[in-house]
Amino acid sequence: MASRHIRILCSLAAVAACLASACPLAAQKDKREPLNPAQVEQIREAGIFPGERVHLYTKFIDEHADVIRGLANRTHTAPRAHRLDDELQDLTALMDELGTNLDVYSERKADIRKALKALSEASPRWLSILRALAGEPGFDLARKEAIESGEELADQAKRLLSEQTEYFNLHKDEAGQDRAEPK
Repeated sequence: MASRHIRILCSLAAVAACLASACPLAAQKDKREPLNPAQVEQIREAGIFPGERVHLYTKFIDEHADVIRGLANRTHTAPRAHRLDDELQDLTALMDELGTNLDVYSERKADIRKALKALSEASPRWLSILRALAGEPGFDLARKEAIESGEELADQAKRLLSEQTEYFNLHKDEAGQDRAEPK
């Protein structure tokens, strides 16, 4: 009888172990990736070229904004709301990631003025798409977060462009660099 209880306990422990190891896999599977593998590779390859990387992020954010604009006028259905929620979350993630990159490039005095100009010009369009999208229960929180991230990114791009213009006017010998070199 004792061996039967031991076998049952061992079986229960094995089931518990399987369930515990399956939970992280399920969570990983549900994690959304805002970029497809080809886009991730493009970002990775542009890693040492700050201006190019900012241009790529701007392009990919623009593509997500266009998808959101296209979904905005479709019939209000649960699958549409779910897709909009996903797209809005992806858009927010990309804007936040770009903001983090801008912080790094700013600290190392990379000259990204051209990319910042393009970003500053694109940001108001994204915000107008987000603000024109009527909130619905299925994606309203994601919409609000996307607007907040978009406003922060637009402000950051404008501020950095101003700072960089001033900095590189004073340090003309450093213009066009990817990072400040110690002197």
